[in-house]
Amino acid sequence: MADEVGTTLAQVTAALPGGGESRQGQQEMAVAVGRSIAEQRHLVVQAGTGTGKSLAYLIPAALSDQRIVVATATKALQDQLAHSDLPMVAGALDRHLSFAVLKGRSNYLCRQRVSEIGGRGDQLSLQPGAADPPDADDTLTATADADGAAADDPVELGRLGEQVKRLVRWADDTTSGDRAELDFEPHFRAWAMVSTSARECPGAFRCPSGRDCFAEHARARAAEADVVVVNTHLYGAHLASGGAVLPPHEVVVFDEAHEVEEVMTDSLGADIGPGRFRALATSVRTLLDAGTPGAVDAVDAVSDVAELLHRALRPLVGRQVPRPAVQPAGPPRPGDESGAEPAADLESHVDPPALELGLAVPPPRIRDARPRIEPMQSPDDPDLGRVLELAAGRVGRVVEHLRQAEREAGDDGPASARSRRDRALLAAGHLATDLARFAALTDGEVAWVDGGPRSPSLRISPIDVGPLLSEQLWGTVTGVLTSATVPLGLADRLGLPPESSDALDVGSPFDYRHHALLYVAQSLPDRRRSESEPALHDELEILIEAAGGRTLALFTSWRAMNAAVEALRPRLPFPVLAQSDLPKPALIEAFRDDEATCLFATLGFWQGVDIPGRTVSMVTIDRIPFPRPDEPVLQARRDRAGPGAFNAVDLPRAGTLLAQGAGRLIRSANDRGVVAVLDSRLATARYRGALLARVPAMKRTVDRSEVEAFLRDITAGA
Repeated sequence: MADEVGTTLAQVTAALPGGGESRQGQQEMAVAVGRSIAEQRHLVVQAGTGTGKSLAYLIPAALSDQRIVVATATKALQDQLAHSDLPMVAGALDRHLSFAVLKGRSNYLCRQRVSEIGGRGDQLSLQPGAADPPDADDTLTATADADGAAADDPVELGRLGEQVKRLVRWADDTTSGDRAELDFEPHFRAWAMVSTSARECPGAFRCPSGRDCFAEHARARAAEADVVVVNTHLYGAHLASGGAVLPPHEVVVFDEAHEVEEVMTDSLGADIGPGRFRALATSVRTLLDAGTPGAVDAVDAVSDVAELLHRALRPLVGRQVPRPAVQPAGPPRPGDESGAEPAADLESHVDPPALELGLAVPPPRIRDARPRIEPMQSPDDPDLGRVLELAAGRVGRVVEHLRQAEREAGDDGPASARSRRDRALLAAGHLATDLARFAALTDGEVAWVDGGPRSPSLRISPIDVGPLLSEQLWGTVTGVLTSATVPLGLADRLGLPPESSDALDVGSPFDYRHHALLYVAQSLPDRRRSESEPALHDELEILIEAAGGRTLALFTSWRAMNAAVEALRPRLPFPVLAQSDLPKPALIEAFRDDEATCLFATLGFWQGVDIPGRTVSMVTIDRIPFPRPDEPVLQARRDRAGPGAFNAVDLPRAGTLLAQGAGRLIRSANDRGVVAVLDSRLATARYRGALLARVPAMKRTVDRSEVEAFLRDITAGA
């Protein structure tokens, strides 16, 4: 197979603009991937920028006659694979190769939701707090109030209604229903009105619009494709569902493999926020007869739990929650007869595989639900465990009322009403299941509160994903994991079996030593001291002047970025863009189009930004990107690692992120420039060698005059 891989790779690269070029690292990687697939051995490949790693795994995958799933962390790479690389590979083969892109269900417009809305966009029930918004630095939530709800003024509601009507009109024109094809960015609540999630969707067979479902059509295309391109989060959802989301496949390729551990940590956990209770109450309220004894009270009680949960979570944001705080504390206390069933007694018969496959799914069943609901007597900050226990009982009451309504309606009710009821039952079932997970928290999991004060969310995450992946994944598929920067110890942390795994580093074709300079500002004050900031701004000004603008300035916090923008915009003769100025695609386009422009950005721009040429002649990094010491999941991992936690947890993460940030500089063989790290610890700390080893092999200096001369040489066009 090695000869066929090499020949096909040569054909594809020859068809690239300019005739392509032969890259030894790309050839070495392609042969290794082909061997890995043929021998069913897992492979971890570090392939530096410029290797052409996507072709190096796509070509042997396409020649293997096996179904392949490619999981990537960024939309930009998904688009590159679907619109450029895969068509080229398919054109070079003497066999048919089909491919498809599949996204999570909530990325597609739901025809059933649209049919229920009709043309009533301006009359919709856009109740405040029907969902939890993103919490910070999101222009779409600028009008959100303290509870995460959109403002109730007529102008704001009218704007949301107009967006919904626009989405309804778009439903008549789109052939894919993919949100990415919209020519505007809808408010999260507007999109929620015309979409659905896997937690709610009853599947094609129980939905009146199932035959025309955009998500089901995308799934059908994926089921027939040889190569399926997905987001890494969707692959995590596939594992969490027991293998129900994606079609059967023999090989998975994780591109941007440095993201896999964190994505799986997120995907294999669970989360509960106030918005899920608000959304359930909102959807159920229209389905129950107000004359039914206890129905209105049951819905109001679920809505009240949302507020109790918000109050219980708000003071815990960013903190780990000990196990006793989320588990039932025993029988209700005197004077607090909530009528709640313990969360551990909830039984959900929602089968995730059946749900994802569109099969008929019975509604969740709650044991011994009692009809009486009384408010919990609570202080200003309610006890979290009691709130969760109370929530379980109240969700159970709502389910009982929904079932009663279903029995009374029989098969004679409108199809739209049945569909709304199915969605509500499924949402309640998933909520009950997640509540039960918190009640059964194990030693291998950590509970913590994510988000911000506006929209806190209680989460469960596995401390170590290795055992879960070893059990659920590596025994059934062959894994190929690749990145420009593979974190140290990644294979162990992901549970790859050492006896059937190989590792390879093919380097990079770029001449970093002659084309790039790594500068560490050794003379700057310690970045951990607040008084270091003015000196950092002075250093940035001097360096940017020498570069003629052309700078991507990366910061480890929004506060530091905003302070630098405020200080330097008046002092620099070059345009300075800040991350909050525009959406990311527009921001990158504006940065690329004006060569002298500077872009100041935070962690979202440390990877996935690919701008070759002189536009990025310098990348600055304000400090070594160590993770926060109080980050709950990492804190739990440190506790497990013991005295070696810094070397096992913090140092590998900082090194990987530092390398990712530095990797924004050299994006083509002709690029030249400087990476300036404005943190003296990289030149003085005992651990500096471990960090420097992760950065491409650039020439290094602590002499700013050498940097200024190098930058001026680039600016002059030499």
